[in-house]
Amino acid sequence: MTSPRVLFYVQHLLGIGHIARASLVASALAEDGFEVTMVTGGLPVPGFPGPGINHVRLMPEVTSREGFSGLQDIDGATLGPERERQRMEQLLAVLGETKPDIVITEAFPFGRRQMRFELLPFLDAIKAMRPKPLLFASIRDILQVNKKPGRDEETVALVRQHFHRVLVHGDKNLTRIEDTFPLAGEIADKVLYTGLVAPAAPVPSPEKYRVVVSAGGGAVGQKLLNAAVAARQLIASPGRWCVITGPNLDTASFDSLVSKGDGEMDVFRFRSDFRQLLGSAELSISQAGYNTVCDVLRAGCGSLLVPFAAGGETEQTARAVKLQELGLAEFIEEAAITPDMVASGIGKALAQRGKANLDLNMDGARETARLLRREINRES
Repeated sequence: MTSPRVLFYVQHLLGIGHIARASLVASALAEDGFEVTMVTGGLPVPGFPGPGINHVRLMPEVTSREGFSGLQDIDGATLGPERERQRMEQLLAVLGETKPDIVITEAFPFGRRQMRFELLPFLDAIKAMRPKPLLFASIRDILQVNKKPGRDEETVALVRQHFHRVLVHGDKNLTRIEDTFPLAGEIADKVLYTGLVAPAAPVPSPEKYRVVVSAGGGAVGQKLLNAAVAARQLIASPGRWCVITGPNLDTASFDSLVSKGDGEMDVFRFRSDFRQLLGSAELSISQAGYNTVCDVLRAGCGSLLVPFAAGGETEQTARAVKLQELGLAEFIEEAAITPDMVASGIGKALAQRGKANLDLNMDGARETARLLRREINRES
């Protein structure tokens, strides 16, 4: 019996969260016997999608650091009609060459509307194939709220017309799709919850820090980093701190943070053992991205969240608010952050650590593989 072929489309624009989550899913599919091809359209990210995955890179497109409306190439030139055509032809060629049994689009049609120039023809080509692949949308647990009229209706129409199922990578005990997608009832028959997509629980690091401060890639986390480091001076007996700025923080800001370090505070651009450090820490101070929150929940340390909210982004704030309501984290708005607020939040987060009792399914990658296997067997 041949292995089912999966074509997984992933377009990351800012940071690595989308490709990191998709890579966990792709690895679980490969381990379950699927033949997986991931086609990516952002800048190369070392280590992703990982071993055992066929990888096709489209001509890379990126977006601005704090907005998602415009697309540029790696030299900063605006994407034009000719480049759009070339990307579309690349993507359609990959579809024709792989002849997949299953196609997965990461985020689309709930996000990545900027890529409609290539994805709408892609959907039409899938619909015309014989045999026709099963098409799945892969989305995180909390969606960006669409404020423009007609956007949600457009998403529903695309799901009803083209998609076999929508894979929601969340736990219903934590969040539900209707929390951030008002028209969820119109696609309820399409929705499958996989649980949270998280790596296995880390082995705690022998290098122990009381507090781990992190800012993802670092492109948009400077307020968090500066306020956290300043708050350390306001706390009695703060203990050892590890500050991880991310590789994209500008050099002057990084050097400024390093200058404030001492024997009890170390500053790094990157730590490959980030998850292990969380496993031995009492507290994490971070943004509220999907992957970071999953890592913190897995590690079981306390959590103080400062969600990224620039450019009208709502997803991280919604996640932080929900986790605070459930007693799983403390939350500070990025726009209003001060060292005093961080110091207060640290005390609250440490005081509530371990008190919440919520059993979450965090094995979403393997559950996705199981669900896809079930769906393809039903249709064969």
